[in-house]
Amino acid sequence: MNDQPEPPMMRRPPPRGQRPGPPRQEPYRPPLAWSQEPSQPRRHAPAQGDDRLQGRPGYAPRQEPEPIPRDDRRRPPGPPPRRPASRPPAQPPRRAASAAPPSKPRRSRKPRRWLRIALVVLLVLLITPIALLFYYDTKLNRVDALADYPGRIGDTPGTNWLIVGTDSRSGLSQADKDKLATGDSDGARTDTIMLAHFPTSGRPMLVSVPRDLYVPIPGQGSHKINSAFNTGGPKLLVQTIEEFSKVHIDHYIEIGFGGFDSLVDAVGGVEMCLTKPLRDPKAGLRLKAGCQELNGAQALGLVRTRAFPNADLERVVNQRKFFAALMSKATSPGVLLNPFRLIPFANGAVAAVTVADGDHLWDLAWLAYKLRDPLTTTLPTDGDQVTDDGDSLIPGSTTTSFFEYVSKGVEVPKDLLSSSDGSPLR
Repeated sequence: MNDQPEPPMMRRPPPRGQRPGPPRQEPYRPPLAWSQEPSQPRRHAPAQGDDRLQGRPGYAPRQEPEPIPRDDRRRPPGPPPRRPASRPPAQPPRRAASAAPPSKPRRSRKPRRWLRIALVVLLVLLITPIALLFYYDTKLNRVDALADYPGRIGDTPGTNWLIVGTDSRSGLSQADKDKLATGDSDGARTDTIMLAHFPTSGRPMLVSVPRDLYVPIPGQGSHKINSAFNTGGPKLLVQTIEEFSKVHIDHYIEIGFGGFDSLVDAVGGVEMCLTKPLRDPKAGLRLKAGCQELNGAQALGLVRTRAFPNADLERVVNQRKFFAALMSKATSPGVLLNPFRLIPFANGAVAAVTVADGDHLWDLAWLAYKLRDPLTTTLPTDGDQVTDDGDSLIPGSTTTSFFEYVSKGVEVPKDLLSSSDGSPLR
């Protein structure tokens, strides 16, 4: 039986005179599956190893089909499907350079770096003065000057400092003594006594207490007030002033010769205005009249000299003027903001100053700030008189009235004050 498909039938043209009919339609036949297609005659190759068929025409060795991968067995025969070629990831189309928006500039890190540097500098500027303040506070010389005693007066309104200048030469070499003309006396005696009074209201006062003031000294009888320091030291001097004035002393400061000149030189000198020239070989002083800058040696000679017609009364005037000028210069920006002046000034203060137990360097800074422009005066008395101690100043009713105002922390009337030259205010 021939399974070959029949050739298509040839269609004859229609006879003449007849119209061609509609084309003949073949019946529809569905396509056969590939497994149902008629098989073609195959020529089977002899099995391998059959030597009888070798050498015959048309012989070909049998070829075994290669095993199909397991995943591809269900795949119909034919060429393997082509995998799409890998394409690079799609990139957004580039815009024209002219159409691109301007890029934002990156923030520079320089401002942040400068900010950190500024913060470090600020911390150094804040921490360094505080560290130096505590360091120099531990170097201060201290003395038991404000110890309690039986019957001591209680606190009075305002704040009161007792400022004492001595002729102590502690810390001075022989070369320093010769340079400053201080002499070679041992010990410490006081020639300068001042009371810094800060009332509850009103202007601060710097009051000179004459060293020749004749007052009762506890356990010693009546003597000049400076003998209280010479015989009993700071403690007896504080007790003498408190019992006599009825004013409570809150702080104590003592300034000696040693370090005084370096204290003045550290601030660059102090300007003083003199109404007349001064000559005092004993104090090594030679100054002209007028305003001038005094160095440490000149300043020490000025506060020591008594070469005046009024002797000690005129000297205390110069002492007050110089002390106020020194405080004003020490608290000026040129000193406080200049470490090359501030540190030497602190060194000079530590060497020249002695304070009471409980007083600190910041208390001294507060004192200097308050005394930049004080009201200066000398304690009023009833005149001089010869006593067992020689020429002395006798306290009177004006002296008592003056201390009554101070003990109450109120303003002292002008009729109890004296001008810078020692004359009464009018």
